Amino acid sequence: MSDFIQTDVLIVGLGIAGGVCAYELAKKGLDITVILKNTVEDDGSTHYAQGGIVYFGENDSSEKIYNDIIQAGAGVNNPEAVRVVSTEGPSIVKKILIDEIGVEFFRDVNGTLEFTEEGAHSVKRIIFSGDKTGKAIISKLIDKLKTFNNVKILDNHVAIDLITWQFNSRDRLRMYRDKTCLGAYVLDTKLGKVKNVLSKVTVLATGGMGRIYLHSTNPDVATGDGYAMAYRIGVEIINMEYTQFHPTTLYHPLKRNFLISESVRGEGGIIVNSKGERFLFKYDPRGELAPRDIVTRGIISELTETKAECVFLDATKVGSRDKLKDRFPTIFSTLESIGIDMSKDLIPIVPAFHFQCGGIKTDTYGKTSVKRLFAIGEVACTGLHGANRLASTSLLEGVVFGYRTAQFIFENIDKSMFKEFPDVIPWVDTGEEFPDPVLVKQDWDYVRNVMWNYVGPVRTRRRLKRALSDLKNLLNGIESFYRDVKVNRDIIELRNGAQTGFIVALSAWSNRESIGSHYRID
Repeated sequence: MSDFIQTDVLIVGLGIAGGVCAYELAKKGLDITVILKNTVEDDGSTHYAQGGIVYFGENDSSEKIYNDIIQAGAGVNNPEAVRVVSTEGPSIVKKILIDEIGVEFFRDVNGTLEFTEEGAHSVKRIIFSGDKTGKAIISKLIDKLKTFNNVKILDNHVAIDLITWQFNSRDRLRMYRDKTCLGAYVLDTKLGKVKNVLSKVTVLATGGMGRIYLHSTNPDVATGDGYAMAYRIGVEIINMEYTQFHPTTLYHPLKRNFLISESVRGEGGIIVNSKGERFLFKYDPRGELAPRDIVTRGIISELTETKAECVFLDATKVGSRDKLKDRFPTIFSTLESIGIDMSKDLIPIVPAFHFQCGGIKTDTYGKTSVKRLFAIGEVACTGLHGANRLASTSLLEGVVFGYRTAQFIFENIDKSMFKEFPDVIPWVDTGEEFPDPVLVKQDWDYVRNVMWNYVGPVRTRRRLKRALSDLKNLLNGIESFYRDVKVNRDIIELRNGAQTGFIVALSAWSNRESIGSHYRID
């Protein structure tokens, strides 16, 4: 089997969820292989997460956290997942992030953790590291992982498809077995070579799907790979209509879709229209601190009513120039680079896609409907977020379920079901030429416009019907295109993005109830 690489655990993706899972398994001595599309310096949404992570604030309790998550999620959350996160979350954050890897969260002069406020939280409970909390966490995690000899991190590697007993083995009786994942076909994008990676356990930690939308806060790697790969092998996927749009992204040609953290509003920033008027109280008594879906729709309604291109975030009352520069260094410097002084000037903003609340259905140990396949982080759906994610719970989700999944894997990996491997068919490239980049770009533009215009923050029956028709036709063409060319990252991502768009549109079409971040006006 010289053409194959074997490992105990294959983790696809290295954000906070994949990182915590790898770290916990590495401590226990398992052989871990982690693949990521870019490099450890810039891969995944965790690197760009600004706001913070939920912890225990003053006069806080697990019950308060539980209730806030349920309320933000419109009451369709999975109670068990919310209970796990609200009761275990803060202690796991302390154990791993604070005590073990030493993330430098902001503290006051006495060394006490500082807290900030964000929308829909009943108390101030968000701990943070300036406006680059995600970077502070993932950098420490990666530094720890590099100290383990049993962890192999392969950057510039893209998963093409999951290897399953049913679809990729030579077992003549494979149709009688339960669906079982055996690893993945992985493209080394530097060498242009496909590696056949077999694993006792495969963990999808591939993150989100924001790049399938015209406007998104997500990095370029977020092309829906995990959802699409799972869908193709028949994994159960739920709640994909619950697509959260962030209300405050920069509207400027030089810095398109740059995220302005919710913490700016938590610290006292307000949103005004082109006349300088606050308007969000028309839509919710919490104004700027209402859940994101409400703020987003309020902005869209105001833009429609006023026929303006954007609204404005006013942070001038948050504090002095020095305070803003200290509290939000990345945001401040980014705005300053394009001529905006947030201590004096209004910041032009529009909504953009931010987070997928649904995903691959899992239990609270990351188990999917396919044996030996786990999913954690944004690509997974435990039901924690319901119809709308509460601010600063995404990093918390990654820590909690990365940790719990690692514990489950370690306790069960010696069972016989994880040790069986049939004769697996190696990867065969069917194309002779690389895909034409002009065709790839055109198809991507089509996907992104369809998703934004028809499956965006406000939906109708006719828009969704058109989206399904258009995406299905496009998918057929892309699948033919994919099989006719040599595999590379461009065609892999396009195939996955179009597939994920279709999944979202189908979920939105199937759910006629307007709830949370899924908003239908008919």
